[in-house]
Amino acid sequence: MEESSPLHLVDTRGLVCPEPLILLRNKVRSMREGETVRVLATDPTTERDFSNFCRFMGHTLESSHIEAGEYSYIIRKKP
Repeated sequence: MEESSPLHLVDTRGLVCPEPLILLRNKVRSMREGETVRVLATDPTTERDFSNFCRFMGHTLESSHIEAGEYSYIIRKKP
C-alpha cells in the first residue's frame, strides 16, 4: 500500500549525534512494517548515520533532502 505522505514524524533539529539516530531507531521499532517516517535534522552526520542504519537494518531510505542547513529524510520500515 502506497502512502501519499509519511505516517510518522521525528523532529531531531538541534540535536547532535547520537541523539537523532537513537530517536529514529526508537520510532522505527514502534512502527508497523511498510510504514514511513519523516525525520527532520540539523546535524550533518545524519546523512551518513541514517544511510548506514537503513542499509544495516534493511529499511529503505526513500528520500534525502537538504535546504538551508536542514535535512529531511523519508524512511520506510522493512516489510
